Amino acid sequence: MMDIHKILKQLPHRYPFLLVDRVLELEKGKRIKALKNVTINEPFFEGHFPNRPVMPGVLMLEALAQASALLSFDALGASPDDQMIYYFAGMNDVRFRRPVEPGDQLILEAELLRMKAGIFKFKTRALVGDELAVEAELTCAVRAIK
Repeated sequence: MMDIHKILKQLPHRYPFLLVDRVLELEKGKRIKALKNVTINEPFFEGHFPNRPVMPGVLMLEALAQASALLSFDALGASPDDQMIYYFAGMNDVRFRRPVEPGDQLILEAELLRMKAGIFKFKTRALVGDELAVEAELTCAVRAIK
């Protein structure tokens, strides 16, 4: 539904911090399903951990926040510009259920719970196949850069 070229137009993140490779489904103002291909070439695997590479949990949450940002911009019917930034504002009920390793495909899902005055609340989860890797409630804010 949205390839990497469209994602690059929506998100300001770039390598090595862009963590969404493709949007698989997008229901305007409701939900998104996206994909992150996890490869051994990711720079964080060099140190996390050399003998057993595992994707850091904070980066799984960042991937979910990036997918949520794509849903937010679509819900607003707007594209971000140089005068706007999308911030993490909070995380609740975070649970890590399964390690994510090189070769895994991380399926990112976010459901928009609330949207008011530039504040967005999402119910999110990431899966590898049918296995839950992480779940969290995320709060994000869109703000003008001053």
